[in-house]
Amino acid sequence: MSNYSGSKSSMQTHSHALRAQGKFRRQSVKSAAGLESRERLRRHYRPQRVRILFVGEAPPASGRFFYHADSGLYRAIRDTFVAAIPSLQSSKDEFLESFRAMGCYLVDLCGKPVDRMDSRSRRCICKAGETRLARRLRQLRPKIVITVVLSIGSNVRRAEACAMWSGQHMELPYPGRWYRFRMAFRRKLTPLLRTALTGNHQHSD
Repeated sequence: MSNYSGSKSSMQTHSHALRAQGKFRRQSVKSAAGLESRERLRRHYRPQRVRILFVGEAPPASGRFFYHADSGLYRAIRDTFVAAIPSLQSSKDEFLESFRAMGCYLVDLCGKPVDRMDSRSRRCICKAGETRLARRLRQLRPKIVITVVLSIGSNVRRAEACAMWSGQHMELPYPGRWYRFRMAFRRKLTPLLRTALTGNHQHSD
């Protein structure tokens, strides 16, 4: 009887393990498909000539995405562009088209989400992303590179050196939940946009 119970328990454990593995594989496949779908959309909005390259850390694990127009970063960049170039207000709903038409593009240092990783793993993935970013810099040759997360500033600078890229480099705080970061993001970015995209040297408000 005890042998039977032990065998039954072992079979149940094995069955649970198989189900867990199957669920993990399905989630991994779904996640990979989602990432590839986002990258296709990103490529759709790539300008023929990139003037300003924005660099984020990674696509968020939540599934939100700049090029889906549903992320906090999207709203912060859109609103800052509108503040810098008021004529964009009338086409605010088509901002991604305007963003591309002005030669602006956003890429990520890392190819997969890192915001739910422990700090050590996150740093390793960001370090590994430098080679990927350097390859993109050589390919795109932007005039200006803007980092939108301060914590990856050193990663982006190393990628620029590896790509032998030279140009204007700016680092901004991530315009997340904190009002002061959103305001610092806007204050610093607005005059650059006016100068680079309109030739207007006005001071920001």
